[in-house]
Amino acid sequence: MSETVKQKKERSLTGQIVRYIVPLMLTGILQLLYNAADNVVVGRFDGSNALAAVGSTGALVNLILNVFMGLSVGTAVAVAHDYGANDHEGVQKTVHTSILISIFCGIAVGAFGCLCSGTFLKWMDTPEDVLPLSTTYLAIYFLGTPASLVYNFGASILRSVGDTKRPLYYLTISGIINVLLNLVFVIVLHMSVAGVALATIISQYVSMGMIIVCLVREKSCCHLDFRKLRIHRDKLQKIIRVGLPAGIQGSVFSVSNVVIQSSINSFGSVVMAGNTAAGQLEGFAYTAMNSVYHAALTFVGQNMGAKKYHMVNKVVFRCLIVVMVIGLGVGVLMYAFAEPLLRIYLPNDPEAIPYGVTRLMFLIIPYFLCGMMEVMVGGQRGMGMSIVPMVTSLVGSCLLRIVWIMTIFAAFRSLTILYLAYPISWALTTAAHTVFYFRHLAKIKKAARERGETV
Repeated sequence: MSETVKQKKERSLTGQIVRYIVPLMLTGILQLLYNAADNVVVGRFDGSNALAAVGSTGALVNLILNVFMGLSVGTAVAVAHDYGANDHEGVQKTVHTSILISIFCGIAVGAFGCLCSGTFLKWMDTPEDVLPLSTTYLAIYFLGTPASLVYNFGASILRSVGDTKRPLYYLTISGIINVLLNLVFVIVLHMSVAGVALATIISQYVSMGMIIVCLVREKSCCHLDFRKLRIHRDKLQKIIRVGLPAGIQGSVFSVSNVVIQSSINSFGSVVMAGNTAAGQLEGFAYTAMNSVYHAALTFVGQNMGAKKYHMVNKVVFRCLIVVMVIGLGVGVLMYAFAEPLLRIYLPNDPEAIPYGVTRLMFLIIPYFLCGMMEVMVGGQRGMGMSIVPMVTSLVGSCLLRIVWIMTIFAAFRSLTILYLAYPISWALTTAAHTVFYFRHLAKIKKAARERGETV
């Protein structure tokens, strides 16, 4: 029996989603591989203290940068809505507003982070044997903030119109440069964590340059003309309305992660090293699943712009299936090969490996719950929601983790109890997001029917 038209359309939608996420997934995985190269090089040639110094800064970097990275989510939604509605002038305004925002914010955040790095790390109770290296790494790293923000805003623009391939190409080139410079700065010039940070920011400016050249040469509605750089108030308002809550959510997530990192720091540098190595491995699983979040946001956003409300549930449902397959598959494989994978990061520190295995046991297997949570957030933001997914995430995940640390972890102080905060918060937050997603979509469809639109 031949396929029905409906079956063909459903298969086509799934295929579109997969084709969208594969380059995006590869982009994220490549980025992590290059970051992993930082950790492998510094861990192998400078030891566990240097590795702990690099790893302990991650939560703090995310805390500061996520507010502004969230604005790139607002850019993605604004572009997707206008592109879906064939409003090319609207896309143009968003492009020029977004790039200008990224330049201003990048300079401001870079200067602030560079000047305050040491103070922030002391507040996190970073051990004295790690503090000088961590401060050096973080201060240099923040000098690359302008390039990082401009690249991410530019990549969001391309992805919102369905182009996930060119950001992959640009990241591949800049990542190779990063790895080569790591080898030169750390092994040849013996620059330790300073060399790793310097290699990172150089590669970030290379990727920024490529994304800018791409947009300048672009012939479509995504074309960038420096003479037209200005803030369009209506586009800025839309970017902020969706992006600022997303950024605040990301930063408050980072607050809970900073609290958890501080708790991990209290167990000493060996535990920190094992935790850092495991966190690097988890990053691969998260990045693969996060590509599905971006697919949900983009496809829902374009369908909302085109007023194809009947497609929204289909997009989200397929994204949930895809993210579950990716999360479970990667999680099981990664835990099965946990020890050899951790040895890549910790070749000279076997005592740190069991701590990494412990973290993976409690986080990587149920990691698909985090992916489902992200997809539900992407679906809501694609519909233009901002405050509700932020508040839901803050209460259901961040606040719960902090309360868990202050109560359960304080009473039964162990790494096992600490790590349980993650899967419990993912499950509860996913359930809450699902409820609010269906309620909001029902309201949108009801309003469309009242306007006489086809639902």
